[in-house]
Amino acid sequence: MITAVVPTFNEEKNIVACLVSLNRQTIPRSEYEIIVVDGNSADRTRELAAPLADLVFVQTSPRVGGARNDGAMRAKGEIVAFADADCVVPPDWLLRIRDDFARYHPVEVYGTVYPLEGGLKNRIALGMANTFARLGYYTRTLYYSLGCNTAVDRDAFIRAGMYRPMDAGEDIEISLRMKQFGKVLFDPKVQVGFSMRRYEQFGTVKSIYQWLYIVWKGGESSKYSYSRREYGK
Repeated sequence: MITAVVPTFNEEKNIVACLVSLNRQTIPRSEYEIIVVDGNSADRTRELAAPLADLVFVQTSPRVGGARNDGAMRAKGEIVAFADADCVVPPDWLLRIRDDFARYHPVEVYGTVYPLEGGLKNRIALGMANTFARLGYYTRTLYYSLGCNTAVDRDAFIRAGMYRPMDAGEDIEISLRMKQFGKVLFDPKVQVGFSMRRYEQFGTVKSIYQWLYIVWKGGESSKYSYSRREYGK
């Protein structure tokens, strides 16, 4: 079985589209479950998610990484696939993940992203991110995995210590620990539709700079709120 874990925080505008896409996978619905871990939203996120998920609960661990950890600990699946509430996954997302684990036996699989919103600037920004992911993987210098499109072997993930509660960069950091337990695989065909809403709201260059700054500071920073520090605080 595969468990899809979706962390949420005040996502009533996006959660339905995300969960509908997860319910329309090409593998039988009986072969996977959907868990929504909510950061105690003040809107209707949990109410809207309940009919579309197998389990919805409020997180107890801090930050978005903690929400993913809480979901993994409640998961029934041997494979745990993480998505974000403002993302949309294609129908073959879980199928490709399942096939990668069956064929290559990795401890982690991650893929690429494409923008849900239009515009050349958005396509260029994510095109650069995907290129960075490819270069890092094939040169073995960095696993640029994204929390919105990463799947792990649950047992190995727990043994590795799971996500650390960081403001940014926790998805890259966990991959460095996961590789100590087996193969970390990059599959560009494992794709997720990524919302550029925050980049459009705050500016692409500014958002990328803040992310890089926080990662450079070791994942913690009081100067910027890139990862919404109030999430599951």
